[in-house]
Amino acid sequence: MSESNDIDEGFYSRQLYVLGHEAMRRMGTANVLIAGMRGLGVEIAKNVILSGVKSVTVQDEGLAEWMDFSSQFFLLASHLGQNRALSSLSQLSALNPHVHVSAHTGPLKETLLQQFQVVVLTDSSLDDQQRFGTFCHSNGIKLIVADTKGLCGQLFCDFGEEFEVLDTDGETPASAMIDDITKADPGVVTCIEQRHGFVDGSTVSLSEVCGMTKLNSYGPVDIKVLGPDSFSICDTSSFSEYKKGGVATEVKKSKILQFKPLDEALVDPELLVMTDYGKMTKHQTLHLAFQALHGFVKRVGRLPKPRSQSDAELLVAMVTELNKVSHLDQLDEDVVQSLSFTACGDLAPVNAFIGGLAAQEVMKACTGKFTPLQQWLYFDALECLPEGNGGEGEELTESTCSPRGSRYDGQTAVFGSGFQERLGEQKYFLVGAGAIGCELLKNFALIGLGAGEGGHITVTDMDSIERSNLNRQFLFRSQDIGRQKSEVAAQAVRVMNPNMNITAHQNRLDPDSEQVYGHTFFMGLDGVAAALDNVEARVYLDGRCVQHQRPMLEGGTLGSKGHTLVVVPHLTESYGPAKTGSQNAIPLCTLKNFPHRIEHTLQWARDQFEGLYKQAAEHVNLYFRDAAGFLERTLGRGEAEALEVLECVWGGVGRQRPQGWEDCVGWARRQWETLYNNNIAQLLHCFPSDQLTSSGLPFWSGAKRCPHPLTFDPSNTTHMDYVVAAANLYGQIYGIVGTRDSSAIRSILETVHIPAFTPKSTIKIHLTDKEMEEERESGHLDTGRLEELQKKLSSPPVNSAALQMHPIDFEKDDDNNFHIDYIVAASNLRAENYDIPTADRHKSKLIAGRIIPAIATTTAAVAGLMCVELYKLVQGHRKISSYRSSYINLAVQYCVLSEPLGPQRFTQTYNLEITGLFYGNAVLYDVGSNHTERLVKSVSDVVSLVTKMEVPQHLHMLEVFPSFAEDKDCETVPPIRYLFR
Repeated sequence: MSESNDIDEGFYSRQLYVLGHEAMRRMGTANVLIAGMRGLGVEIAKNVILSGVKSVTVQDEGLAEWMDFSSQFFLLASHLGQNRALSSLSQLSALNPHVHVSAHTGPLKETLLQQFQVVVLTDSSLDDQQRFGTFCHSNGIKLIVADTKGLCGQLFCDFGEEFEVLDTDGETPASAMIDDITKADPGVVTCIEQRHGFVDGSTVSLSEVCGMTKLNSYGPVDIKVLGPDSFSICDTSSFSEYKKGGVATEVKKSKILQFKPLDEALVDPELLVMTDYGKMTKHQTLHLAFQALHGFVKRVGRLPKPRSQSDAELLVAMVTELNKVSHLDQLDEDVVQSLSFTACGDLAPVNAFIGGLAAQEVMKACTGKFTPLQQWLYFDALECLPEGNGGEGEELTESTCSPRGSRYDGQTAVFGSGFQERLGEQKYFLVGAGAIGCELLKNFALIGLGAGEGGHITVTDMDSIERSNLNRQFLFRSQDIGRQKSEVAAQAVRVMNPNMNITAHQNRLDPDSEQVYGHTFFMGLDGVAAALDNVEARVYLDGRCVQHQRPMLEGGTLGSKGHTLVVVPHLTESYGPAKTGSQNAIPLCTLKNFPHRIEHTLQWARDQFEGLYKQAAEHVNLYFRDAAGFLERTLGRGEAEALEVLECVWGGVGRQRPQGWEDCVGWARRQWETLYNNNIAQLLHCFPSDQLTSSGLPFWSGAKRCPHPLTFDPSNTTHMDYVVAAANLYGQIYGIVGTRDSSAIRSILETVHIPAFTPKSTIKIHLTDKEMEEERESGHLDTGRLEELQKKLSSPPVNSAALQMHPIDFEKDDDNNFHIDYIVAASNLRAENYDIPTADRHKSKLIAGRIIPAIATTTAAVAGLMCVELYKLVQGHRKISSYRSSYINLAVQYCVLSEPLGPQRFTQTYNLEITGLFYGNAVLYDVGSNHTERLVKSVSDVVSLVTKMEVPQHLHMLEVFPSFAEDKDCETVPPIRYLFR
């Protein structure tokens, strides 16, 4: 943030769509202290700095040691023995140029805490937590305590006696179009939509109501939901009769929350928020176990030693003593023992998850945006430990888990040295080096995935770095803009861990890249991680993993929401095929003639952009390349589409082709007249404002908003914005240089002739998409015009090379290219036609640019959970109960981890019909590339391979290769193949 408190929208682009401008401005005034710069502290600091607070001070008295390197990603070997806060300072400062970052190497004192609005304690003693908790609570300072011990984590929040939440969930207010309102007490509102989206107790405001107009100024009213399409409001019995129209819009209310200070909250079990409902007893036990752990350190002077039975027994005894006061019905001693065995561990994935959650709480404390945690949260991933007694690989003992002076000591303390070797030998394929990809690579480097002998990471991403990436893709800096993401990310993690074996590719993963990522490539992998931003790519990658029987880790985010999925061959369900999105598609007739939401006008504007500035130029270039072939292919698409395309091509090569900038301005002005005046006048000619349906009801009612034509006004900013953007874009596709000089453009407009327009009675306007399709199929077109265009275009110009056009690909993140300028103006003008509330540039960019809102906190948490599952995959866990799928919403601190579903199972009957006698070899292939050959002497041998279940379950193809060399009586038959799905 600058001192003027302006927001750098280019840098914070995706986060702004999560938090909004007001919350960002509030956050830009906050000073935050983060105490403790081990793995958890630096994770929180990284996320908070990226978020855009005013300042962050990192405090730590400790010196860097090897145990820190398993999760502290900004420490280098050269920092050993140096202060952790100072060693991390330069890297933290480079994350966000708008945030002042400083280090404090002295002890924590109340005088220091007074300088901050938010204080975060990590790696702190319970005595300090209680002492500073009391001080912060009484001085209006928001306190967050975060801690991780091995596979367990803890989070606590205290935001004071009264904390105002301005927006509880960050969701867009629900709205619904009204179909009817009764005169009654209470009045009943029926909506056009089948589901209005409101809940009992919601508050709504009513607007645009005709007839019962008092409701438009009545103010917010509480509702009671009566059904999915109806709700009751206030007493309307004395109001005028309802006629038509109206919109109900949710009014979001602020909320006041009360928090208890830490010492009081310690003994209040009602303040425990669950993350895994199958672990309720475990987490209640962990609440006591973490307290006992502090007592253990205070008594013994250290944490329990890894796998020390005597230390575990002492900790269990201490927890049992605490429970004499807490009176838990069930005390899970196994959890206490596991915590003791692993408490010395410091794991990057657990820190990433807890650090993401903690940083989001900091942002809530600074902004009042979203609902804070009230007040305790516990997390454990103890199912990562070896299954059964002893589990896979080496036995975990004090010796195998002891430190070795290695960067992985914090991980070895939990899983042992043998597991570390297995991690190093892994070969993984990461698809995507964006936000989740960067976080995964950071975690891979810290845990040592593929960093040993024979191990390797392959990462591919075809995108280059843009400025809008820097706010959440933390491996990138401003000097990297324009470089390939995969290359920069690979280079960054090699700095974190010089032992990383990693290769960066720039390939898109699709059928075209199967020569690179084919059978041999996938069979050489131990697993795949998907860090993709679209469903189609996920489905394709999932299919490749299923085909080659390889496990896949998948995760995604949408603002404050995130999910993870682990796919284990033959054990869990796969990602599966793409769900059709057709139910969310906007009908063409709605876009073309009957929009009623700003989303409709924005999609219409985007379609206009694609048609005018991309598709038209592409058609012309294809025509120039091969005129005869282009005409043949175009006519083969059907007369309706052919007429549309050929009109477009003739506009680019005929007399309409612009010769200079003045022609571009003239074209833009005539486009304005056509779109916002003439077409609307034609629509009203076909369906006048007082038109009635066959049943006597008003035609313009419900979702059909009656439009009105616009009159061009050069003094109207939106009118001129359209002409400036449209003219410049039109000039670009023809290679003509334009200008933003509005006064010069106004001078040209004075000379532009606008033909008079008279509506035609012969034009038919379709009411439904079905009507539109039937019209196309009926062939009722101007075939004479089609033949005329065919003739005109039969011989391309001799100078076609000089007439090549320059198609424009829509780019939402360049504010100087006129793309968003055009979309905003075009959409808002159409919204004005239909009396639809307009959208500002920010909202228009989100919808038309199909931007996925994103924030660093959710990304870090999701990547952490994915890597927790990675631990299980590498160990080879075979119990489905060991794995977790997750859904999180950090806006409301909703975290649900659950056992994944098992795979779908099918029974298939195969009917084999084989004629002729032959000898040959039956080759059985499985998807692991293994195959066996069996001698086949008769048809019955082939049949028995299947019917007697001699074919393995994972068989996917049976081939019979006949051999006739030694049997002259055999009838010649071709090879026979049977495919198994």
